[in-house]
Amino acid sequence: MTIDMTDPIPDLKSAVGPELNSIYKTHLERVTQVYQNAARQAGKDGVLIASGALKNTFLDDQTYPFKVNPHFKACLPVTDVNDSYLLLREDRKPLLLFYQPEDYWHLPAEDPTGFWVDEWDIEPIKNVADAHNHLGDTRSLAFIGEEIQQPKDWGIDCTNDEAMLNSIHYARAYKTDYEIACLAHANNVAVRGHVAAEAAFREGMSEFEIQSAYLLAIGHREQQTPYSDIVALNDHCAVLHYQHYERIRHDEKNLHSLLIDAGASCNGYAADITRTYAHRDGVFADLITAMNEAQLTLIDDIEVGMDYTKLNFLMHQKLALLLKQFSLINMSIDEMVHKNITFNFMPHGLGHFLGLQTHDVSGFQQSEKGGNVAAPENYPSLRLTRKIEDRQVFTIEPGIYFIPMLLKQLQQSKDASKINWPLIESLLPYGGIRIEDNIAMINGHTRNLTREAFTQL
Repeated sequence: MTIDMTDPIPDLKSAVGPELNSIYKTHLERVTQVYQNAARQAGKDGVLIASGALKNTFLDDQTYPFKVNPHFKACLPVTDVNDSYLLLREDRKPLLLFYQPEDYWHLPAEDPTGFWVDEWDIEPIKNVADAHNHLGDTRSLAFIGEEIQQPKDWGIDCTNDEAMLNSIHYARAYKTDYEIACLAHANNVAVRGHVAAEAAFREGMSEFEIQSAYLLAIGHREQQTPYSDIVALNDHCAVLHYQHYERIRHDEKNLHSLLIDAGASCNGYAADITRTYAHRDGVFADLITAMNEAQLTLIDDIEVGMDYTKLNFLMHQKLALLLKQFSLINMSIDEMVHKNITFNFMPHGLGHFLGLQTHDVSGFQQSEKGGNVAAPENYPSLRLTRKIEDRQVFTIEPGIYFIPMLLKQLQQSKDASKINWPLIESLLPYGGIRIEDNIAMINGHTRNLTREAFTQL
């Protein structure tokens, strides 16, 4: 499969159709209600949400890439304008105070347009102080944002209230039709990049070149992706959050594998997709095929009401079966899981919530009031312990890795004699495998946003 780079990336409106305005309006009504209810519980009658401010790097006049407050983009698809504010009050239409300074060093933001603007009162402001003139009685407001000194100067005494945030974050796990449409479209865009990345890998490109091909295909600048893409060749695939892009091209003999964990954004919502490829047929290629099948069968097992920690445990059982089938370990499946041997081959959790943030909030939270449930002792990196419910969106990302540090520990254990070390040694140059899809629960059934996107493309 190849991508014609002359084909424009479809926008959300063309993908969703004329009902986009309607589903956004319903989304805004729901979100506004969530924030106002949380404010009311805190004794306030409105919420002021800041988009965030630019931050200079140390001893320099350059700024870090801007990342908008997720509470801001929960309400409207503005992700790249700093020093703006949202005001949500029960007695008035939602208000956007939109930062448009007089500036000749940088290009100010253009007037907002699009499917969402009719639902807002929009007032331009030239500086942060201007915002105060539009707020009315600030003492009655709660504030959500990183820069808390300004609201304090305005007389706001309720900033980032923990009870408010717990209530809002818990509700954020249940996605509206608009949010699911954004997440699906982000998957559609990201898949274009994954197809281009595989093609670059097959051509023998370097990690840096593969990443460049990916960004070109999705039409993003690097700071617009929801997280730093992982583009790993060969043994780099064993580094779970590999952070570099080497410029080295490997010759045919020394090119083994690619693991790419890369996403895309749509109106502030994230896709988070991973694929792994082998350069030639063999045991590693067969392992990829088997892992892909195991991942799909696991997704088929998902049911509303299931505890996600149970799903994580089921994946370790499937991983143990693979290790046994490929003669990597001579041990029963139950013994492997009981002794936590599988952790040495998959030390990360099965997945996490997905939405406005790649690792979306409230994965441990058990109610609107908080009450977190930690990850199980055997699987400390699991990011999701809630029960699976309708309208949740989460990742399913099993893996099998050959990580020297963890293998060394296994080699020093009492079970070392049950490990097929020559076979593992032969797989070390390939690094590892991860296959990650984005799953939405709709009316009691799984909707695989990622596989849909590959099929549509």
